[in-house]
Amino acid sequence: MTTRRKRWPIGVALLCVLALAAAAAVFLLFRQHKEETATVEIQEGWRAYQVYAAVDQALDVREGTTRKAAERAARKGTLRLPPEAKDNPEGYLAAGTYNLKDRTPTTLLAAMVRTYEKRLARDGVDDYATLTTASIVQAEADNPRDMGKVARVIANRRAQGMPLQMDSTINYALKRSTLDTTAEDTRLDSPYNTYRYKGLPPTPINTPGLHARRATAKPPQGDWLYFVTVAPGDTRFTADYEQHKKWVEEFNENQRQQRSQN
Repeated sequence: MTTRRKRWPIGVALLCVLALAAAAAVFLLFRQHKEETATVEIQEGWRAYQVYAAVDQALDVREGTTRKAAERAARKGTLRLPPEAKDNPEGYLAAGTYNLKDRTPTTLLAAMVRTYEKRLARDGVDDYATLTTASIVQAEADNPRDMGKVARVIANRRAQGMPLQMDSTINYALKRSTLDTTAEDTRLDSPYNTYRYKGLPPTPINTPGLHARRATAKPPQGDWLYFVTVAPGDTRFTADYEQHKKWVEEFNENQRQQRSQN
């Protein structure tokens, strides 16, 4: 009887060890599968800081890690940005779904830049000014069908030496997105304030998507100098400033009504 009693706890211990080993193996397989299938989704029109935040979260690293990695990689030439970018990857971080297996912030960003440079070449965006214009088009246009006209407005204003007066560039400087631009906003002392400074801003203000790139590369002909989105889906273009002012007042009235209802 004594021998049997000794064997019983030994058998139980062996079963426990085997169970733990099996659980560990299952955990490792699950973890490996998760690492192989985990992805990060980057959206069209995102600003660089939005991309950095998404990568930080996806890779479960400290906030700001990807931004610092981008700055180091750009200085070292790892991202292979064009000279005009001056080590700033804004505008070059391609939208898409990226696998996280064996990825670091630096390798992810480098993959985005490589992907985007191929898209730019395919879509006929062959200089920094066109990319910067496309980023404004991405932010300003209410829908893809209006993107070509927005691009033409920008081209026409530049040709006539007019300030672009784009709210989206002020929003970029202030790190916000809004339809309400105040008179005080237009006095902002920033190179991204296209009310105060003529010409394009110093960098793109986001990574423009397919429709914005192609619309900017080949905008339609037209004499438009002004546009305003009076209501969702209703953007109006004109070369007549007096007509434009009437539409702006209509837009402002729509905004007042919306605020009163909220």
